[in-house]
Amino acid sequence: MARSLNEWLWQHEFWLPPGITWEDMQESEDVHYPQPRDLLLSIPFALILVVIRCAFERAIALPLSSKLGVRDKQRPKAQPNPTLETFYSTRCKNPEDGELISLAKQCDLPVRKVERWFRRRRNTDRPSLSKKFCEACWRFTFYIISFFTGLAVLYDKPWLWDHRECWTGYPQQPLQPSLFWYYLLELSFYWSLVFTLPFDVKRKDFKEQIVHHAATIFLISFSYCANYIRIGTLVMVIHDASDCFLEPTKIFNYMKWKKTCDSLFMIFSAVFLISRLVIFPYTVLYNTYYYSMEIFQPFFGYYFMNALLIILQLLHVFWSCLIIHMVYKFILQGTMEKDMRSDTEESDKDEEREKIREKEKNGITYFSNVTSNNYIQRNGSEPLNNRTHLTNGHVKER
Repeated sequence: MARSLNEWLWQHEFWLPPGITWEDMQESEDVHYPQPRDLLLSIPFALILVVIRCAFERAIALPLSSKLGVRDKQRPKAQPNPTLETFYSTRCKNPEDGELISLAKQCDLPVRKVERWFRRRRNTDRPSLSKKFCEACWRFTFYIISFFTGLAVLYDKPWLWDHRECWTGYPQQPLQPSLFWYYLLELSFYWSLVFTLPFDVKRKDFKEQIVHHAATIFLISFSYCANYIRIGTLVMVIHDASDCFLEPTKIFNYMKWKKTCDSLFMIFSAVFLISRLVIFPYTVLYNTYYYSMEIFQPFFGYYFMNALLIILQLLHVFWSCLIIHMVYKFILQGTMEKDMRSDTEESDKDEEREKIREKEKNGITYFSNVTSNNYIQRNGSEPLNNRTHLTNGHVKER
């Protein structure tokens, strides 16, 4: 059964244009073509990247965060409560009003204390500022290396300047060693992101990130097997260009360098919008949809490749809308709005307000509007030292 499935999966009609078979893609001593088995190397390389990342964050990024003044906020811890902890871990982290009332009755606590417990418990699970800083440093380091590696590999390639060259001789385009290692580097990195998803900082676009990683891995893998190497390298270098500015923007935001952060954010916005909404559609989408038809007739791989690219473009539009909204707020307010993808830490200011209200109800709050001669105006001037405060906050004559 496995053999039949393997034969069905690797039918040349799925992967290659009409008239081309796998026999036409046989390797020789001088000519090498992409082999699907090569992709298996990305798994151990991804694990190596995970190890390198852990070492980098501990030995370089974390000490650097301390030197640059990145401090974790002190968070009040939730008091141990087995009932609330069980509900939090098994049912819901943000209960509704009815559930709060029910839990308050079970624990014999005021509703506000139960609400405060859940707020503090959620804050405990949120990543610290130093963790966000370390993650941004790692990604920035990789994107810089990857982007300049891509430029070094592609600067002398004809398809970087003339996009029709992506299809010259396709699919019988020999695989160069530099292109192989560039592909392996990118694919290994995205596999490493998948492996570390449970431990990375989770943002509000977490589901979109999963779709992006899955589409990217499928796109890189399929383009390698079908020898869409040339178009694949263009996709990767275009994506890395804007990511090189995103991560340092986060880093300076965590350092609270406001002006530098705002300036980098505007640069990132311009690079992202131009590269993802202008260059990517023309260089990649139009190229794969229109120019490729000058060389061969449509086949399954053609439709599948374009479907994955369209998914990426829809994600580009989604993130572009968020960025344009933030730029609009920046122009109006003169300062960058908080990243809407971030999961904002909840404040305990509500607790302070509650304490003030309780003090006022118990009469602990004293009169503060005292005149310069220590008199209070009430139906005429009366000396303050002739009156006393009762526990209910009223005033009684001595």
